[in-house]
Amino acid sequence: MNTPLQHFTDQIRNAAAQRTPLRIRGAGSKDFYGHPTQGELLDTRSYSGIVSYEPTELVVTVRAGTPVAELEAALAEKGQCLAFEPPHFETAEGSAGGTCGGMVAAGLSGPARASVGSLRDYVLGVQFINGRAEQLTFGGQVMKNVAGYDVSRLMAGSMGTLALLTEISLKVLPVAPGEATLVFELDQAQALAQLHRWGAQPLPLNASCWVQDSTAPGAPELLFVRLRGALAAVESACTQMLADVPGQRLDNAQAQADWRACCDQTLPFFQPAAGQDLCLWRLSVPQTAPVLNLPWPTLVEWHGGLRWLWAPESAHAQLRQAAANVAGSATLFRAACASDTCATARFDALKPATWQVHQRLKAEFDPAGIFNPGRTYKGL
Repeated sequence: MNTPLQHFTDQIRNAAAQRTPLRIRGAGSKDFYGHPTQGELLDTRSYSGIVSYEPTELVVTVRAGTPVAELEAALAEKGQCLAFEPPHFETAEGSAGGTCGGMVAAGLSGPARASVGSLRDYVLGVQFINGRAEQLTFGGQVMKNVAGYDVSRLMAGSMGTLALLTEISLKVLPVAPGEATLVFELDQAQALAQLHRWGAQPLPLNASCWVQDSTAPGAPELLFVRLRGALAAVESACTQMLADVPGQRLDNAQAQADWRACCDQTLPFFQPAAGQDLCLWRLSVPQTAPVLNLPWPTLVEWHGGLRWLWAPESAHAQLRQAAANVAGSATLFRAACASDTCATARFDALKPATWQVHQRLKAEFDPAGIFNPGRTYKGL
């Protein structure tokens, strides 16, 4: 019987023998991310389902083609969640949410990342097929089940350039019993300074978002802060923070929808202005970085550590220099031009030593160079 796993193995073996590129793809919700790839489609969605779930052990194992929404629904039934809040970008068919394999391969985390850690921190083990058509297993289902190189977490953010993920074991967490969202009218510099002050205190900060609300009268500059934790801790923090700075508490149902929209980039800020040839840039910087002297619309997440900007492709050098000046990096997240005509590098150039590590990893995992070639960097 030709199972999906056997089909993948045969397809990879044949592609390696003929040195034919493979375009690994799940639901296609992150096709925009990274450089476009060419080649024979390897669709992971036929290999789906939850392999095992142990709520008392806080661990779940899923096949790569499993829809993220399906996994989250199963966790919610047990009062648990993916704490890193993976984004649910629209698929090519217009539905929301991708696959678990694509979630791990992209390595993207949502608004809570600065407080709870990144997706990579929750990957316990993986099974994958390498470029030699070998089925391999690394890691396990507990945090300490790692000996030697931590290959499991290496796959997080690898963009499908090293191997085809087939199964992933993830750490999950209980849903916090208490949650509240506060909003304050502050400019960006004031918001960053206040977040730093609150960050030094024992407050259950979970997520933050600063943005100028162009849809409201007067286009106010607003800081949204989400608190999560024990009920008493959340209520006490609300009282203290509203005493520190005038603000208001939002209705939880509306706030949850807004945080989901922020994560999925469906807020008004993330809709490109009509008639303007702008790209969405993602600047990762230290939380303590000041307001960047850049003239384009900005949204700030992760307590200051993530800055989203709408800027032209031609501003790539200025943006990357601004990020480098504060020990950060800049990514062209969504290109305005057609994906096959955008010549600007999507990611910052690697230092020579790091580039050599990437090349050696690629040569070891994918010696024929068939997996998503060029998705991250030319030559990988």
